[in-house]
Amino acid sequence: MCGRYTQTRTTRELRERFGAVEARAEAAPRFNIAPTDPVPVIVREPQGPVLLEMRWGLVPSWFSPEAKATPRPINAKAETLSTSGMFKRLLPARRCLVAADGFYEWQGPRTDRRPVRIRLQSGGTFAFAGLWDAWRDPRDRAAPPLLTCTIVTTEANELVRAVHDRMPAILLPEDEARWLEPSLSDPRELTALLGPYPSALLAVDQVSPLVNDVRNQSPACILPLN
Repeated sequence: MCGRYTQTRTTRELRERFGAVEARAEAAPRFNIAPTDPVPVIVREPQGPVLLEMRWGLVPSWFSPEAKATPRPINAKAETLSTSGMFKRLLPARRCLVAADGFYEWQGPRTDRRPVRIRLQSGGTFAFAGLWDAWRDPRDRAAPPLLTCTIVTTEANELVRAVHDRMPAILLPEDEARWLEPSLSDPRELTALLGPYPSALLAVDQVSPLVNDVRNQSPACILPLN
């Protein structure tokens, strides 16, 4: 799964990295992003890629505020995207790139879990494959829609498997535009982009227990201890 990650670039850097023609939100560096946080994502619009802000944790458009439980899945399994009642209608047309430069996992016994950060060996920015939706409050039709997203996960590669059996679906740079391509809607072609990222391109750093508390947003969260 992916339950915590980092995105430490500026709006300008993200626009350059993803070729965004427009930014409708400012992206501040974040060193300990958690579910329900606002996060920078890239969607494809007619004029080209656009940088937006969405809340992490999907609220589907069909959600009723009268429901007893609020579905806010932060992750979506790549293997079941085309069959899941929650995600199959989003896969053909509501895909996004979730900008990131690392994600956290924990290892060790339950009584002494230690955080690690997985990143590109190059230290660069990458994109999680994501799905998004827009929810409108039926009690206030004049309010803007709530934009939310979920991060797709896949089986872990050899490197990550030592820590967890799942990992976020990091897209190869050459597949990012294809994931956003509006004309592509075949579930088989889309899910073929969602395999484990090559282990040889990733690195794992032991990092500070500061990460355990989501209130900690200091750059110290990502400093390697090893």
